[in-house]
Amino acid sequence: MAASPTPPATGKAIVFVRRSGSTLFLWALVCAVFASRSSWAFLGLIGVLAMVATHEYFRMLRAAGVACFPRFGLLLALGYCAALHAFLTSGNAPPPWLEALAVFAAVAGSFTLQLREPVRGVGSLFAVASTVLGFIYIAVLFNFSAHLIFMVPGGFDVPGKVGAQGAFLLLWLLAVTKFTDMGAYVTGSLIGRHKMIPHISPAKTWEGFAGALIFAQLAGCGLLALFPGHLAVFGNWGHVITLGFLLAILAVIGDLAESVVKRALDAKDSGRMLPGIGGSLDLIDSVCFTAPALYFYLKWFLLPAA
Repeated sequence: MAASPTPPATGKAIVFVRRSGSTLFLWALVCAVFASRSSWAFLGLIGVLAMVATHEYFRMLRAAGVACFPRFGLLLALGYCAALHAFLTSGNAPPPWLEALAVFAAVAGSFTLQLREPVRGVGSLFAVASTVLGFIYIAVLFNFSAHLIFMVPGGFDVPGKVGAQGAFLLLWLLAVTKFTDMGAYVTGSLIGRHKMIPHISPAKTWEGFAGALIFAQLAGCGLLALFPGHLAVFGNWGHVITLGFLLAILAVIGDLAESVVKRALDAKDSGRMLPGIGGSLDLIDSVCFTAPALYFYLKWFLLPAA
């Protein structure tokens, strides 16, 4: 009697292997950019991820039959990234009105484009709202990670180069955010029993959420212990612990926010760029919420004169 074939690996195991491989590749890329200290390398990576994520967002909208203006949205995101990054790489702080001007252009431009079409109930409002949402949600919020690099003292001392404190601040943000995701995934997969928000994301559990909070603290406090000089902007452990909890909660909300988008549009992943993870938007969804939070925390509590 012939032996039965070896059963295939479980779906979870395959996803874990693919996700681990993509994660290692991404961290290798981040380390290479970090080692270069080139402003163009940092901002180039941020810009590419923002543009790819914006494209994925509008592609999901069109696939679901939602009215939008994808060409205008992509052009607006490209123009905003180019203007912001040009200021940052030139050694000059971007003007404080840049984001307000970009949002105004998004709203006014979307309504202007809608004027070409007859009003078809709420669908006409959806076209404007979905375009403006995509621009703010991805291009504006994710680019707070670019602001962070240069907001610390010495950020503009050498045009074309990223200061040590700015580079480590971005590394700290990414570590806390991604360790939150990893903690939720690992803990939830191992011991997750109680569903957190099953109507949005059936895989999320309260045990995973607890793991996310713990992993965030391990990353945040661990990096401060290893590099106290480069992360001196935090001042003391109290700010790091507070930010660890705050960013962990927002990272989970950011992940769930994209789940709302995908569930509303009946999409499994935003793209297929990264095996086991999905697309660019799947990668940066949490950072879109944690980067602005860290920026404003630093602005209000630690660098009030910046």
